[in-house]
Amino acid sequence: MAKKGKKYVEAAKLVEKGKAYSIDEAVALVKKTSITKFDAGVDVAFKLNLDTRHADQQLRGAIGLPNGTGKDKRVLVIAEGAKAEEAKAAGADFVGAEDVLENIEKGWLDFDVAIATPNMMPKLGKLGRVLGPRGLMPNPKTGTVTMDVEKAVKEQKAGMVNYRTDKDGNVHMPMGRVSFTEEALKENFLTVKDLILKVKPSTVKGTYVKNVVISTTMGPSIKVEL
Repeated sequence: MAKKGKKYVEAAKLVEKGKAYSIDEAVALVKKTSITKFDAGVDVAFKLNLDTRHADQQLRGAIGLPNGTGKDKRVLVIAEGAKAEEAKAAGADFVGAEDVLENIEKGWLDFDVAIATPNMMPKLGKLGRVLGPRGLMPNPKTGTVTMDVEKAVKEQKAGMVNYRTDKDGNVHMPMGRVSFTEEALKENFLTVKDLILKVKPSTVKGTYVKNVVISTTMGPSIKVEL
């Protein structure tokens, strides 16, 4: 196991092992335990009692955070004609059709989210092996395959976050930055928590949420009581 740096060790001393903090305490602590010189991201991770071998226990979707993520997303829209113009007017960073698909095939991936109109999806199919593993494939569940291009672009720019369970049933997503106020981080956390509880599959038996932690980029994890 890699040796932890001096700054990490110092930050970790501020966190009591095994203690579950109230959300107010946790967001105050997460700001104190940031060890980077830059404005680090703050993430939240839920360990859920899910068996992801069953399709109905694989959670996936998108959520708008009330205070955004603090990160400016580069939005690509794959559309033609009037929908391409709509995307440009809405503030998309990149807009195109066949030309964009060719560039992606050649290795261009300088965007954070891709939105496509339904008619473009068959052409995108062949790029699944490139976009899929990176979480960049447009998907109706996350609102990124749509005819309402304007709404999708604006939502993504405002701080829409995609989420999905990993194979172990964990959901991990950004919830802001260290520079956010404690109140803004708390609001974002509660929005994510309410969503996770709302999308609980009806087939789950026993305790649904096993553990929740928040942490900064490279900082120690802080357990949050629900």
